[in-house]
Amino acid sequence: MISTIRPQRFSCLDLIISIDTSVAHLSGALAQPTYLLLDYASDWRWLLDREDSPWYPTLRLFRQQQAGDWTMPLTRLAESWKPLPPT
Repeated sequence: MISTIRPQRFSCLDLIISIDTSVAHLSGALAQPTYLLLDYASDWRWLLDREDSPWYPTLRLFRQQQAGDWTMPLTRLAESWKPLPPT
C-alpha cells in the first residue's frame, strides 16, 4: 500500500518534526511550524551556521555538530519544544 501525503492534514498539527524529506519541504511551503533535524553533511540549501531557513520562515534547523552524533541536535530540539497544556 502506498501512502499519500495530504497537505490539509498538516494544519491539524501543532508542530511537525522531520528529517530532510518531502514532509519538511511541504510543511515549510505550507508555513507550518516545523523542526528539521539535519545531519552533519546536510544539503546545500540549508546553508551553514543558521538555525532558520530563508525559504521557509516557519522552519527551525537542528543540525549535527559532529557526524553521527545526534545528542546535541536532539537535546536542543527537546529544550525548544513547548508542548501545549492538556485540555
